[in-house]
Amino acid sequence: MSVAMNSLKGSRVLVTGGAGFIGCNLARALLDRGCRVRVLDNLSTGFAVNLDEVRDRIEFVQGDIRRTDDLARACDGVEVVFHQAALPSVPRSMEDPRASFENNTVGTFNLLMAARQAGVRRVTFAASSSAYGANEELPKRESMAVLPMSPYAADKAAGELYMATFARAFGLQTVCLRYFNVFGPRQDPTNQYAGVIAAFASAMLRGRRPTIYGDGSQSRDFTFIQNVIHANLLAAEAPETGGEVINVGCGQAVDLNEMVRVFNRMLGTDLQPVYAPPRAGDVKHSLADVSAARALIGYQPQVTFEEGLRQTIDWYRHALQTGYGGWQKLAEK
Repeated sequence: MSVAMNSLKGSRVLVTGGAGFIGCNLARALLDRGCRVRVLDNLSTGFAVNLDEVRDRIEFVQGDIRRTDDLARACDGVEVVFHQAALPSVPRSMEDPRASFENNTVGTFNLLMAARQAGVRRVTFAASSSAYGANEELPKRESMAVLPMSPYAADKAAGELYMATFARAFGLQTVCLRYFNVFGPRQDPTNQYAGVIAAFASAMLRGRRPTIYGDGSQSRDFTFIQNVIHANLLAAEAPETGGEVINVGCGQAVDLNEMVRVFNRMLGTDLQPVYAPPRAGDVKHSLADVSAARALIGYQPQVTFEEGLRQTIDWYRHALQTGYGGWQKLAEK
């Protein structure tokens, strides 16, 4: 794959899961790119309010990737698909493996079938660093063995295989972006499966002690949402893709104890964490090697962890004050 780019401007694109955290931010970036944007979402984990500011500029299809008729309608006339729809969360998949499989593996297969039938040129896939699983070597490189530790991770790994297979068998251009712990504005903090930064923000902004599952020494390559959006745009505009798997991270690991200290420094607080038993399926450490991303699509992280965290805290502070998406209920708990 060459780094030279083809412009998306004027293209009709589909964002599956476009009312979710990553999808709604991506939809905005695509509109700014001059794309005609269609969003498919069943609103099971996404929020309609995430699209309120751009609703008059997009085409919204309320539908489900488990239903082939919905996907056929959503893919019709589309040139590029950004497949972000999923039932997220490692812990959720440990509790309900079947739901994870039906949404993430079957849903991705359905999407590829619909894209092929509709003559879509390219599909970018929201893969996951969780696929590395039990592989303890750091940093994580795409050539490493895939050793999932949860059904969610296995589903994402299966999606990568299907992306590569449809590229080889049917000539559908695909690319898989292995996201490393994405965070940022509009990430839902209200459910029990919330990402750790969203959960910490919603607790600590209200003066509550954050909960750490384990001893806090576990580390992650926390990746601000704008870096993920940047990678998606680069991958979509690269001249040719054939099922490549590409890490999308920052190449910097932060452990959870350190993250609490950074939160306290930014908030001017001294809230000590509450420690709870480790969660099944979680990996101990995760750190991305992004050299392949740099070589293949010209990716370089645009926003550092601390700058991204600062922007995220500011957004959550505003969201809690205004009751964005019904999140004022947090203040009542």
